[in-house]
Amino acid sequence: MGCGRVGSQVAADMDKAGHDVVIIDRDPNQFSRAAVRGVLTNDFKGNQVVGNGTDADVLRRAGVEDADGFVAVTEGDNRNIMAAQIAKHIFKVPRVVCRIYDPDRADAYEKLGIHTICPTLEGAKHIEKTLGER
Repeated sequence: MGCGRVGSQVAADMDKAGHDVVIIDRDPNQFSRAAVRGVLTNDFKGNQVVGNGTDADVLRRAGVEDADGFVAVTEGDNRNIMAAQIAKHIFKVPRVVCRIYDPDRADAYEKLGIHTICPTLEGAKHIEKTLGER
């Protein structure tokens, strides 16, 4: 869920690796923007669904009931958290990954069983490591 820079790149990479991929985004223009950036090329075999990824009917239309994994990478922490919880707890998707920018919330949801990626913390760690290298 989310066809911005990260979501479209993950989708393209997973598609190239041979996985069946569906991208959900509320903004239909995001799909064409990803194509213009050269990420979702004509070789992309995945499907695109326009809609809100926190809506169970939209998730069903995208095939969440048969999904092995779900990734929530929109610009909004709340939407990502909600969609990840719906995928994990309602649709029983075995692997769910959720991007959360707020470190406190990321930690809290990780403790509740939602695998979170926090770019704020990951970026800070990478910068500190780079600064410490000689």
